Amino acid sequence: MNTPIFPGRQRSRPPSVRKDHPPCHPPQRPSHTLPAKERAPAANGLHTQARGGGLVGSGLRTRSWLGNPASGYAEDMGRDLQNLPDTGAPGPWFLRDVRLARAYFGVQAVAGALWWITVFASDQVRFATLGALNPVAVFWLDLPLFVLASGVAAAGWRPAAAVSALWTALVATGMATYATITTLGGWGAILMVAAAIGSVGSALVFRLGRVPSELLLRGPLAGRTDTSRTTGTRLRRTAAQTSVFWVLFLAAFPLLIAWLESRWGLAIEIGGAWRWTGAALFLAAGALGIWAAVSLATTGKGTPLPSAATTTLVIRGPYRFVRNPMALGSIAQGVAVGVMLSSWFVVLYAIAGALVWDWLVRPHEEQDLAERFGEPFRAYQERVRCWIPTFPRG
Repeated sequence: MNTPIFPGRQRSRPPSVRKDHPPCHPPQRPSHTLPAKERAPAANGLHTQARGGGLVGSGLRTRSWLGNPASGYAEDMGRDLQNLPDTGAPGPWFLRDVRLARAYFGVQAVAGALWWITVFASDQVRFATLGALNPVAVFWLDLPLFVLASGVAAAGWRPAAAVSALWTALVATGMATYATITTLGGWGAILMVAAAIGSVGSALVFRLGRVPSELLLRGPLAGRTDTSRTTGTRLRRTAAQTSVFWVLFLAAFPLLIAWLESRWGLAIEIGGAWRWTGAALFLAAGALGIWAAVSLATTGKGTPLPSAATTTLVIRGPYRFVRNPMALGSIAQGVAVGVMLSSWFVVLYAIAGALVWDWLVRPHEEQDLAERFGEPFRAYQERVRCWIPTFPRG
């Protein structure tokens, strides 16, 4: 579940871009490694702001992943994809390991070959994955563009990785459309969607040396500090943001996903007791999320969304026990909705959202907090865990 509510999002307003400077600057040395006199001062110990492209008083120009606010989102992303640095962005090691990407394509080539053998050997496998499609016609397209291209990519040829990723994405789209219209080949659709995600991610690592996760923090998710002067205004904005999130990500999208699951013939019915368990989990997780949102609006002087983020480091309320209570609550709510809908697709949707947030978004959030708030955040990070609550003694 790609939750738009980032509990740790406490970013200052992005620097303006002047004509005499390029729209993106190369990454600088992290501020916590600089001498104390070169670090950006923080008002009252936990506040900071940006002005004219650099942190106030620091004399340093920060690397902006937000691009030029005046230019189009697609144009900025296209330019930055061509100029992304090879290192400097945070994230887990396996999202930057080319050897692992090659290994993935190798496994995919072997799995694809074995799958085709079983398709021609078993009518049950053929019908479950291809429906009424002609397997011979599909085979002669899939063999060079999926199986062989994946094998050549595993050997180290980058263009083959791009071919395999593009073909896999096209097949996943086609199979999903076919399964939705005909109710046939549902297993083929879900398997190809998973393969498309793996292929595209591995192809990006092949091309760029890593997954460019910082691009998720652009456009509508670009960070700006909240300008509201009253707590009431912040609370109203927080309530509106939370309501939109619940309607879209905990109602509309799960209902659509559950419908696709049923349409593809992959629904599994569970007992009524599990549904009551899901309802209880939804209420408890919702209470946690609301508590966290109110803490951000009152203590942090902002809202959960990065478009009106907090200006103060929040370590009170539920943040005293876990660093990401809002993300934890949102993911638990997604799982609860899946249980209530008797949909394992929705449960996978929630788990996928957790992985996306933990692997692609959270590293940037915490790097930003460490650079802006310095030692107070690092001490908090060492004291309180990310996902598992920590209950302080005394």
